This record gives sequence, C-alpha cells and structure tokens, in this order.
Amino acid sequence: MLSGAEMLVQALTDEGVKHIFGYPGGAVLHIYDALFQQDNIEHILVRHEQAAGHMADAYSRVTGNTGVVLATSGPGATNTVTAIATAFMDSVPMVVIAGQVPSSLIGEDAFQETDMIGVSRPIVKHSFQVRHASEIPMIVKKAFYIAQAGRPGPVVIDVPKDMTAPSEKFAYEYPAEVFIRSYQPSLKGHSGQIKKAVETLLAAKRPIIYSGGGVVLGNAHKELIDLAHRLNLPVTNTLMGLGAFPGSDGQFLGMLGMHGTYEANMTMHHSDVILAVGVRFDDRVTNNVKKFCPNATIIHIDIDPTSISKTIFAHIPIVGDVKSVLTDMLEIIGEDKELDQPALLDWWSQINEWRKRHGLRYDTSTDNGIKPQAVVQALDKVTNSNAIITSDVGQHQMFAALYYTYNEPRQWLNSGGLGTMGVGLPYAMAAKLANPDRDVVCITGEGSIQMNIQELSTCLQYDLPVKILNLNNAQLGMVKQWQDMLYEGRHAHSYMNSLPDFVKLAESYGHVGIKITDPATMEAQLAEAMAIKDKLVFIDVHVDRNEHVYPMQIAGQTMRDMWLTKGERT
Repeated sequence: MLSGAEMLVQALTDEGVKHIFGYPGGAVLHIYDALFQQDNIEHILVRHEQAAGHMADAYSRVTGNTGVVLATSGPGATNTVTAIATAFMDSVPMVVIAGQVPSSLIGEDAFQETDMIGVSRPIVKHSFQVRHASEIPMIVKKAFYIAQAGRPGPVVIDVPKDMTAPSEKFAYEYPAEVFIRSYQPSLKGHSGQIKKAVETLLAAKRPIIYSGGGVVLGNAHKELIDLAHRLNLPVTNTLMGLGAFPGSDGQFLGMLGMHGTYEANMTMHHSDVILAVGVRFDDRVTNNVKKFCPNATIIHIDIDPTSISKTIFAHIPIVGDVKSVLTDMLEIIGEDKELDQPALLDWWSQINEWRKRHGLRYDTSTDNGIKPQAVVQALDKVTNSNAIITSDVGQHQMFAALYYTYNEPRQWLNSGGLGTMGVGLPYAMAAKLANPDRDVVCITGEGSIQMNIQELSTCLQYDLPVKILNLNNAQLGMVKQWQDMLYEGRHAHSYMNSLPDFVKLAESYGHVGIKITDPATMEAQLAEAMAIKDKLVFIDVHVDRNEHVYPMQIAGQTMRDMWLTKGERT
C-alpha cells in the first residue's frame, strides 16, 4: 500500500530510472518527500527548470535511456517548455512530471496554476493528467512506452497535489507490459519495398547515403557502416546524425546542408540514387525543395510515416525501424552483390576532385587573432577525437560540427531542430553524469553560455568537471554574419557589450578559469586545461571577430549553390 507520491517514485524505480532532474515547489513537495526516503534514484537539483529539461534531454541522447524531469506547478512547469520543444524537434524521449494545484482548484486561477496540458500540447507526443492516485503506475508505464516507441519524443504527466497526498494509500502493482491499441508503430519494413530499394541501389551509377538522427536514435550505426563498406558508398550525415558514420572514415564526406561541406552538397546534388536513412529532409538540408537533387531517385527509410514525402517526394518509401530495415537490406545484398564498378570508380574520382577544391579550408592567418576553426581543430587533436562534445547554437555550433571528428554515435549533442541557445552547459553536465570517466567539452559562445550560466553552481554541487570552451567574439556571431551578408553590415543588437570576466566568474563559483588570447600558445593552453580532470575549467578563447562560417548555401537555390569564402561562390 503506497501513497500517490510513493507510487510515482516506485514506478520510476521499476522503470529503471537512475536520475531525475528537477527543482522543488509547493505542488510537488509530497513527491520530493518520497524521493528523500529512498536510495534508488538520484535527484539532481538544478538552478533553473529549463536546465533540468535540457539535462534530461541530453541524458537521453547520450545514454539511450529516457530522461526524467520533475518541476512544480505554474512557473516551474512552464520553465520546462523550451526544453520540451527542443526534445520534441529532435525526437528525444523524455518524461516530464509537472506538479499541479489540487484537483478541486483546477480552473479556479489558483496560486501557481497553469494548464500545462494545454500549454505543452503542440510540443509533446502525448500528455496525461492523473485523476486518481491508483492510476499512477499505469500512467507512468504508458508514458515511457509512448516516449520511446516509434519516433521518440517527450510526454508530460500532470500531477495534481492531492493525487500525491501521503495520507491516502492504494495497492501498488507496476504493469509488466502495456498495450495501447491506438498506438502501434510499424517496426518491420515492407519486404517488397526493401527488395525494390536494394535493386535500385545496386543499379545506381552515382549513389550516396544521406544519414540522420534516426540512425543514432535507432542504434543502427553498425548496420549503416556495414552497408556503406560492403558497397563502397559515399556517406554524408545531417547535423543530428554526426557520429553515426565515423568522421575519420575515407568514405565520409562530412555534414551536408546549409553549412555542409562542398563535397557533400555537390555529391548530393549530382547523385542518381539517394539512400535517406532516418532523416526528415528539413530546410537546413534541402535549400529550395523545388530544386533539390533533380536527377535522384530517393529511397527513404523512417519509422515515422508522416516524415516520408512530407517535403521531398520519396520514390521508394519504407516505413520501419531503421536498424531492422538496414538488416534486411544487408541480408538481400549478401557478400557478393556490388554496384557497377567502373561507374562507381568514376563517381569516387569526381567526389575526390570536389574534396580537393575546398575540404573545409579557411584563412589561417592570425592577423585578427585566433581563428575559431583552429581552436576546434586543436581541441580535436588534444582529445584524440574522443571527447563528448556539446554545443549551443550559432557559429560555434557549426565550427564544432565541421572541425571536430566524431567517430561514434551519441558523441555529439546539440539542438538541431529548435536551435536552442543555452543547451550546451546542461547537455555537458548530463553527459558527464552519465560518463564520469570521459572528457566532456561544451563548445559555446559568450551569448549562449549566459543563458544557463547559473548551472555552474549545480556543477560544483554534484562534482561535474566538464570543460567549457567559449569561442568569445563579443558578438552574436551568426546573427552578425547574416547582417554582414544580407543587411549591408548593419549590426542591429548583435554586439555583446558589457561582458563579464568569465575567468573571474568561473572562479567565483569555485571552478578554474583560463583565458586564451595568443595563437602561438592556444594549443598548449588547451592541453593544459584538458589535463585538469577533477575541476570544471572555463576556457575563454578570444577569437577573430570577423570570421564567418563557410561553406554556406545561397538561399533559394540548389544544394550546389554555395558561398565558399566571403568572396568566392560556386
């Protein structure tokens, strides 16, 4: 016999939850009291509920397990909305437990009352409100199933305070399994479509694999690598898919899209068959959809049927779990089937010519200070490409995506769909919590880091010695870049005046601060910072303020239309 609060905590325990990220308040105090009286789940006390949401999100991304948030009613719950939307856009499983005023006061504009179900409806897979405490075990079971099954995403559980009252006890039993008749995602791909896809791929003259976050979420990286190696196919990843195919592999062309590599975008545009795996053809990839890869037959594999032919028509659609579908394709291909080898040789020859033309080159002169690209490359070197990297959003995000080598999935954590500034530090904290023996580096900018910088306090309390690499150009870099290119250099509110001394700020929280301004000592100072294993180190690197991210697609054109430098375009 357990109270509603005890049921909730026990259900989370039975679901295998090890960490909850949250912040207490009146509506959830019964739950916090139940948490206090057990030892199976560790609660991480953040300094703002948005950070709790981002930590739960990142915990899910890096471990593959569903992250859990606990927030009180009203402002506590609404503070998680940005994190919920971030997880929703990137298809990340997360369960948000939101406190609510007592049932009798719902709709009465009570103190700290907000309709969290209504507020979050557009950005969740599903939501529940507890109407009777005895329902809690089944609601928790359903919430985790829905969050994880099919295309993953966040689920909200709204819990009125009276549903957790310690004085009312009910029989507890956690369901062994759950069946929701109205939600049964297709996992097995259609055998006829899979066979057709293999035949089309084997007949290709200029093929490419376009791989996305679905490969990471679906744990299908080994099958993807096997398929690419078996047929000697070029591979490009989306921003969300980085690491699903090793960045150091010779068949990898780099990231594609708006700031994708020249060779990846050119290969996509000129291909005749595109194997799109776990992607959604978002606007940061396609540019003008009417001009997208005009000569390509598109094979699209995705677990979400609504993502197929949503923006780009799929000639061969396959709805199913990407790991299952790729496994079936490999069985059909076997060990002996191959593509037209002379045609494939010519295709690789052309791709290598595109590589030679650009290959992420940049002006390496240091007349205006340290180049941000060089900082990321130096970090890649001193960490042997083995660190878990998180980022915020902006120029630093693109530099981190392009110039660090990701050789495994779940090594790169960022907000791809929503583009949320402020995620980098909470993401790094969750990654370090889940991987205490691994280097974790948040690559950020002076604009983004200040959005959740209060979490430096949480890092101290829970001994999370992450590294923060601040590419400090004293401006909102990507905003300024667009203003340089599209607004004749009118920099409306993109300069960050009155910045703090980040070194002193880090030290005031009990951490280590290092300032880097000299290109000649930059790599050595980075190595020094990374050698400090038991302390959070804030590395404030002052970089060239005039640097842009290239390549950059020209809006409204094809994938092959790009700016390669400030004065050179394709």
